[in-house]
Amino acid sequence: MMTAMASPKASPPRPILTSTANPRVTAAAALRDRRARDRSGLTLIDGSREVRRALDAGVEIAEAFVCEPLLAGPDARAALDRLGAIGVPVHATSDRVFAKIAFGERAEGIVAVARIPPLELDRLALPAQPLIVVVEAVEKPGNLGAVLRSADGAGVDALIAASPRTDLFNPNAIRASAGTIFSVPLAAAETSAVLGWLRARGIRTIATRVGAATPYTEADLTGPVAVALGAETDGLTDAWSGPDVATVSLPMLGTADSLNVSVTAAILVYEARRQRGFPRHTSGS
Repeated sequence: MMTAMASPKASPPRPILTSTANPRVTAAAALRDRRARDRSGLTLIDGSREVRRALDAGVEIAEAFVCEPLLAGPDARAALDRLGAIGVPVHATSDRVFAKIAFGERAEGIVAVARIPPLELDRLALPAQPLIVVVEAVEKPGNLGAVLRSADGAGVDALIAASPRTDLFNPNAIRASAGTIFSVPLAAAETSAVLGWLRARGIRTIATRVGAATPYTEADLTGPVAVALGAETDGLTDAWSGPDVATVSLPMLGTADSLNVSVTAAILVYEARRQRGFPRHTSGS
């Protein structure tokens, strides 16, 4: 006598966190504040694309929060499946709880808590003729994220934050970078340490300054080179004025005397890439 095969049991639904006072929820929400990130070594990643790029880069994910009704599109489901496959604890939440953790309405139903990668200069592994971007004292996470996105697009070998005024893994910087923050090698240190590190490795420095006599198109951006950009308001400090530091400017033909730091970075790194040559096969934006 034949017996019917038992159908596989469906996974039980996750219990839903409904209290905004839940300790896990409170701890995750606190990571919007830099002091909590500095104390814990953790940060938040908003969005499915960003989570997937963090996973691709091998970033350690401690836990994730999911609001099922907000999950939209294949990216979100793929991110959720990958988190489950590697055993990351995933907590289902109500809309109200998720709103406490997520940034606005842009998180696509998933937020991950991630371990911040190390940022020491000496951990950078560079090719023989690296192209490096240095941003000094940039304080707006959105600008930092935009610079990272351009650095990723142009194939920059590393980005270094000199005397940073915001932490590189601010959740808003992660979001503004579209997750490319996880694909560009990063470091952070005081300006004096960054300059010493560049000089010790024979990496030429090209500093961007308003009014510099040399247009950026006439600068040699091949070989081992670091392009240094300053803060939105004050520009680079005087530390970037040594005899071994070349200065360049972007022609300004209108009323303003400078561009946003992320726009300047994009122009310079793509000029550097043009001078160095583009790979034969590239995917356009």
